Amino acid sequence: MKPLLITILAAMCGTTCACSGSSRAAQPTHAAAVTAHPPASTPAPAPTPSSGTPAAASCVTRHLTASVGSPQGFTGGLQVAIVFKNLGKAACTLYGYPGVAQAAGTPATAIGRPSTENPATPRTLVTLPPNGSASAMLRIADSLKYPAGTCKPVKATWLAVIPPNQKTALNVSFGSTACKGNVKLLSVTTVQQGSGG
Repeated sequence: MKPLLITILAAMCGTTCACSGSSRAAQPTHAAAVTAHPPASTPAPAPTPSSGTPAAASCVTRHLTASVGSPQGFTGGLQVAIVFKNLGKAACTLYGYPGVAQAAGTPATAIGRPSTENPATPRTLVTLPPNGSASAMLRIADSLKYPAGTCKPVKATWLAVIPPNQKTALNVSFGSTACKGNVKLLSVTTVQQGSGG
């Protein structure tokens, strides 16, 4: 009787051990499935602001005109808005600082130092629809603040204005006194939407 009981117990133990063993074998499969799907550790892609809408191309000089507003005095000189207008048939963008120099003669030849960047306004991407306008504020320091030997004053009849990110200038009729040499009279803000003040 005892040998029969031992045989039954041994058989039960073998079945239990086999079940227990198959249960342990299933656990690594489950663990592998968890590590194969780690959505919590995958960062979301950065949003793209221009998705779905095509970006307008940069405004090129040949599709723009430039003009100046009414000069206004400030302590140490005058300021004037430089206004860009889009003559093209499609919208275009301006971003950053224009380049400005005082000039004279025909063709216009730059005099003295070109404009420096005035950080009074932040860089903003400005979209100009056809016939739309944008402007930057130009400050011209009074040349009389400098000794004649330092400034070497000369009459300027133009402003040579280069739109942001372009190389060709637009000549705007504007009389002022320029300084030959290294005196920096001009500073300009970034282009902003609208025609300025």
